[in-house]
Amino acid sequence: MRKKLTILGVIFIIFAILGYAYFDNQKKQQSQSKPTIGILQLMSHPALDSIHKGIIAGLKDEGYTPGKNIKIDFQNAENDQSNLKTMSTKFANENADLTIGIATPAAQALANTMKKSPVILGAITDPKGAGLVKNNQKPGGNITGVSDQAPLKEQLGLIKQFMPKMKTLGIIYTSSDDSAVAQYKKFVVLCKQEHIRLKAYSIANTNDLTQVAEQAAHSVDAIYVPTDNTIAGAMQTLVGAADKAKVPVFPAVDTMVKAGGVATYGINQYELGVATGKMSAQILKGKKKPSTTPVKFFRHGKLIINQKQADKLGIKVPANLLKEAQQKGEIIK
Repeated sequence: MRKKLTILGVIFIIFAILGYAYFDNQKKQQSQSKPTIGILQLMSHPALDSIHKGIIAGLKDEGYTPGKNIKIDFQNAENDQSNLKTMSTKFANENADLTIGIATPAAQALANTMKKSPVILGAITDPKGAGLVKNNQKPGGNITGVSDQAPLKEQLGLIKQFMPKMKTLGIIYTSSDDSAVAQYKKFVVLCKQEHIRLKAYSIANTNDLTQVAEQAAHSVDAIYVPTDNTIAGAMQTLVGAADKAKVPVFPAVDTMVKAGGVATYGINQYELGVATGKMSAQILKGKKKPSTTPVKFFRHGKLIINQKQADKLGIKVPANLLKEAQQKGEIIK
């Protein structure tokens, strides 16, 4: 009897071990079957953070929930070029199924590293100009995505409505930011067409911003800022210098209006992220291919007015713009 019980005990232990091994293997297989998405963000500031949140929401809309049926490896380079390279290599080493670059430098780092798996552009101003795709309509490689190209003509028209007696408009941008430089060049052309005198000011990094902003504020009637991650991250510095001279700042991005800009026709950064997330999901599912998926552009912006900032500077907001913002846009009070 004791021998029989011993045999049964051994059999039970064997089944327990086999059962554990089976379920452990199933768990590993499920873990391995989860696709991995690497998200590389240049730095932290409200615009890029909003894009990141939108990406996660867009993935969820397409049925991908982080931690459940997809693995997200999020890396923030904190505006350090060496970090961008290291983090991109990390994604390559872990065989990420797809990677997303938030901001041009992040996308360029991924493009230089991920040669086969899909690379999705998370709101890149000028994909072709930045050397990321051969053609915006027919990318032709493993890269496509979403552009945050600002509606420059609309934005210039908006500044003219706010500042009908403006004699000189200033523009401040970061000389090493490909997106900002591309927008600066386009803005120069638009100002010439509109016969607006434009004075350009560039910075190398945020250490230059206070001095350059003070110089610009004493030489122009208004300041325009393109989509520029460096300045977006130090918007308070620019606004502080401009406020002392009672000079309004008109930025390209909606979150920069909330940080002290007066107004813009801005593309919602969260919505850009949602579009990026949805495109990424469709490529993961095999419904789309990067080589044949056109870069998605948002052609029109939403009117955002910072009423509090306009009042602070003694600027009267045109009635027609107030009405438009109330009905279709946003007013910050």
